[in-house]
Amino acid sequence: MENKPIVTCAGDQNLFTALYGSLTQQLPREPMEWRRSYGRAPKMIYLEANFVQFKEELLPKEGNKALLTFPFLHIYWTDCCDTEVYKASVKEDMQRWQAALRLHGSVDWLIAVVESDNKKKNKTNILPRTSIVDKIRNDFCNKQSDRCVSLCDPLKESSRSQESWSSFLMKLRTLLLMSFTRNLGRFEDDMRTLREKRTEPGWSFCDYFMVQEELAFVFEMLQQFEEALVQYDELDALFTQYVLNFGAGDGANWLGSFCQPVRSWNGLLLRRPIDMEKRDLIQRGEASLLDLRSYLFSRQCTLLIFLQRPWEVTARALELLHNCVQELRLLEVSVVSGALDCWVFLSCLEVLHRIEGCCDRSQLEANSSHTVGLWTYATEKLRSLGDLCGLVSENGPNSEDLNKTVDLLAGLGAERPETVNSPQSPYKKLKEALSSVEAFEKHYLELSHAAMEMYRAIGRLRSARLLGKSLAEFYMRKGDPQSAENFLLDSLKSYVSESWSLPLTHTRKQIAECQKQLQKMDEYLQTSALLASDTNLSDEERRHFCQEILTFASQTAEDARVALSMSSVTRLQELCFRPSSALVHVSAALLLELRLCSLMPVPVTLEHISASIHFTEEQPGSTAQKRAAQNPDGTVTFPAASPASASALELCEMLEHSPSDNTLSSAGLACRNMHLLMRRNDSATSLDTPNTALTALALEDGAQMLRASDVTLSPGNNSIVFTSQKPGVYTLRQLCATLGRVQLVLPHLYPVVQYEVYSQEPQLSIQPLTEHLLAGLPQQVKFTILTGHYSVKKGDALQLSNTDSMPVLHSSTRSARILSKLVAESALSIQSSEKVTSISLPVTPPYHTLEFLLDVLCHIPSCPARMESERLTNGQISHRTRSRTRFNSGMTLIDQKVSVDCPWSIYSTLVSLTFHVPFKVKHSLLSVGRRKFIQVCLQNVSDTNFRLTNQTLTENQHTPSLELQQCVFSVWELRWSGVSPVSLHCEFSASFAPADAPDAALKPYRYHFTLERVSVSTLLSVCAEIRPAEGEQDCRTGALCRLEVSLTRLSEPSDSDEEYSDTDGLRTTRLLYEVIDNNSNWAVCGKSSGVVSMPVAAMATHKVHMEVMPLFAGHLPFPSIRLFKYLPHHASPVIPPDTDSCLENDSLSLDDQAETASLRSRGSVQSLGSGESAQPRGPMPKRQAFGPGQVFNGTQGQQVLVLPAADHHLMEVNVT
Repeated sequence: MENKPIVTCAGDQNLFTALYGSLTQQLPREPMEWRRSYGRAPKMIYLEANFVQFKEELLPKEGNKALLTFPFLHIYWTDCCDTEVYKASVKEDMQRWQAALRLHGSVDWLIAVVESDNKKKNKTNILPRTSIVDKIRNDFCNKQSDRCVSLCDPLKESSRSQESWSSFLMKLRTLLLMSFTRNLGRFEDDMRTLREKRTEPGWSFCDYFMVQEELAFVFEMLQQFEEALVQYDELDALFTQYVLNFGAGDGANWLGSFCQPVRSWNGLLLRRPIDMEKRDLIQRGEASLLDLRSYLFSRQCTLLIFLQRPWEVTARALELLHNCVQELRLLEVSVVSGALDCWVFLSCLEVLHRIEGCCDRSQLEANSSHTVGLWTYATEKLRSLGDLCGLVSENGPNSEDLNKTVDLLAGLGAERPETVNSPQSPYKKLKEALSSVEAFEKHYLELSHAAMEMYRAIGRLRSARLLGKSLAEFYMRKGDPQSAENFLLDSLKSYVSESWSLPLTHTRKQIAECQKQLQKMDEYLQTSALLASDTNLSDEERRHFCQEILTFASQTAEDARVALSMSSVTRLQELCFRPSSALVHVSAALLLELRLCSLMPVPVTLEHISASIHFTEEQPGSTAQKRAAQNPDGTVTFPAASPASASALELCEMLEHSPSDNTLSSAGLACRNMHLLMRRNDSATSLDTPNTALTALALEDGAQMLRASDVTLSPGNNSIVFTSQKPGVYTLRQLCATLGRVQLVLPHLYPVVQYEVYSQEPQLSIQPLTEHLLAGLPQQVKFTILTGHYSVKKGDALQLSNTDSMPVLHSSTRSARILSKLVAESALSIQSSEKVTSISLPVTPPYHTLEFLLDVLCHIPSCPARMESERLTNGQISHRTRSRTRFNSGMTLIDQKVSVDCPWSIYSTLVSLTFHVPFKVKHSLLSVGRRKFIQVCLQNVSDTNFRLTNQTLTENQHTPSLELQQCVFSVWELRWSGVSPVSLHCEFSASFAPADAPDAALKPYRYHFTLERVSVSTLLSVCAEIRPAEGEQDCRTGALCRLEVSLTRLSEPSDSDEEYSDTDGLRTTRLLYEVIDNNSNWAVCGKSSGVVSMPVAAMATHKVHMEVMPLFAGHLPFPSIRLFKYLPHHASPVIPPDTDSCLENDSLSLDDQAETASLRSRGSVQSLGSGESAQPRGPMPKRQAFGPGQVFNGTQGQQVLVLPAADHHLMEVNVT
């Protein structure tokens, strides 16, 4: 549409003609922002104009609402430079022009004065430059001075001329845009007023249609195609609403003109921008429903193509065609049979040709999802026309069908001029398709295959198969069942996978008809079995298909048997085992109850039904736990839908560990059969469709199987019982039922079903009755014999080998229990000799349990085991014994091996019993002054309370009886006359029994140990005393106290004990003392360590004084006082020989390495204090600890009372 806004030009026409070319070219070059009312978003538009000569006939008359012929702006052109000429002619012409505009109410005008330098040169009495312009403004533009614009030589290329010309174009665009806004706003208000009157009598939709379309034309003229499309969409929605209201019973009077019968069905016309014929019909109120819809859609299609949205055209077209069919029914419009199909077919092809005309081939292929709907709809309508005109039947059309064809072709009318020269126009295709059977088949197959290919290309297989089903029906009516079967089987796959019940039944009936005509008996019987069990069919139809199977099965022929899927005839529900564990021995019976639901409408008698089983060589009972976990009640429930065509999900655990520390980093699940589950459904075979591979699954006569004969399957639930007694582990694989020449096969059973018939060997086990077996006390153990297949006869006995460390205690009152479903007791005979204990067993049948109790006693060894790293107090390292120690509980374990000879085996059975020693013992050598003591600690590490008595060491020194719950400490003093021994071998003995046991139950306990270096004597004694400060009676917190340490030599050392030195003829040894407090109760002030020279003479005493400060109040223990041997380095002595001097370091370490550093630091302190220069450092002195028992420290356990410090502070408190 090439309409442009009209702008009239008055005045000097020659002047305007000279400027016309430049004006039309340069006006639309720059966009303008168009701001509209009602908050609508501004838009940038390019303005164009149709400049015409001013005529009074062009001015709008009252009541004329046409915007296309409305002049939006009036311009008066003049180049007058002479005042006289202006007054004589130009002014009067302008007045007449202004009067005509005011008469018609036009307020949008502009006066353009063109000034030229050539005319100024020819005129000598001209006024200055602005004289004419000012005169015009004074005469015509008193209040609107901007309506007069002056142009300076617009045809020249000077900058002044270009600037003047650009200013004029901007002014022209602004005034033109203002006129648009004002007149369009007035037009929209009038249009709304007209639409609000739609409920009044006499309101016409056609009149309103023309008004709103006028607005759409204006928007299109301004190239605002989106706004123009909105106007047509509003008209579409308004008309649709009226039609829906009419269908609901609320009809408008003007709708009667659209209810006239349809006389023309020539389809849409989209090759013209405006279909003036149909527009005239609408304007006159004579258009039919199809005329209105066709014209409205053609205008929408044109605007959508301008907006470059061709694919929206196809979506709207498909919606339009379906809506038109429904609207014709709502309005009850009379339509010739087949006319609407012709109109839809022509419209679909017209839209497709219009889209092909504006898009290339690659775009069409990439967007076939938008056009495939139109192809399908056209195919359906062509098929409907073929059925109507008799072009699909085998015999061809009759005379009545030919008359219908002639009537339909007459309603098409003559071909439109736009498509006369097109060989593939929709008109020619439809006319050719209805002309003959061959032409119709050609066009129908062409459209069908094109639509199917498009559906497959875009992945819509369901829609493609639906078209294929329609093609199959076409081929069936044409008498070609072979081609029809392929399409039907393809459609059946979708219905089966998506569980479409009714379409599935309908398609199977069609497949059965094809297979029967093609004489495919195997496939036909399979399909008949499925249809016979289909509840969507009537009982009569089901009995018909069931009878087809029974008739074939009763025939006697030499052909091979036909294998059918059992799932199509029966449904496997449950399998029940008796017993429920599915685990029996060879002497018991295993019953398998198979519960089936027959899907046949009549009872069916089977010759026999067999279950194929597979033998597995597994250990007896290896699968029982797994079966019991899956089926605790012995019932296996099968899923409703047999997964014959789908594999079961097989999952496995996936664990990933860190390579550095082997910790678990991730965990997940993996599917082992993903390649089976993720394959396309199309490639998976299903038993719901005929499958010739079932013949290979028939059971052979030599296969292992369970069989039941003469079984009648009634409609509904049925029960079949199998019996199995042969030993082995079996897995049920298949089910097969024989019915004459027909075999019903279920090739797979899921979930997997297994049962086991086993033969068990006898087993012997010995278990304690308590959590721990205690050594030294009689303990009961339980003997359990699982007889298995062995029958215990009279005279059978168990032979137990005796050991000295664990004798068997027997009693004449022992009995044995025989366990099965009932419990029986029998006397037990036990005979014991020096080496063997014989236990006579009672008579016991196979697969029973025999239980009895025995008392055993494990002796406690006299030398219990210790850890290798454990040292005795005197420095001895213990030796490892045969027993082992459990470090977490503290009890020593003793393993006892018992050899048992069983009557059912020629080999001996070695049984291990673990006993726990209830005691833990340790000893130590103690020194008090010159006296020596031996301490033995006996600790109870079990949960049992014991009574302990008769504790002796070497000689019988009786002690009173006491109860042992935790620890008992026993102390003996060592005295000897003469030379003391180097080592001492001791034996500790006692009697013990449980706390509630009588005296007769006392058992002996012995403990042997050896003490080394017993003759070591005490060399030194350390005593200390803490006195308060002078004038104080008690020590107080924060006050200095005096600490006096006395070192006394009790005996002279041997040469190996200490290192001597001579000082002024006196033999001395050097000792290093330390005073530290690890509990932070005392602060040692001054010297905390030092070196003293101690005389070697007996009872020599050396005292050390120092000051300490208590930090807390209470009974505080004394600081720790330690004594070491001081070994100075002979090569380079560092410490001067002053016996009273002490090395100062409050943090003396016991470690040798730290001690060396401490001495080094002390030397530095002494060096700095003396003012001497630092000497080169040589080897440093060392210290050495005394041996065990050589130093007696009398300060251990001593305490001193410390009082809190007296508080003499006063605090004044004022209370107001």
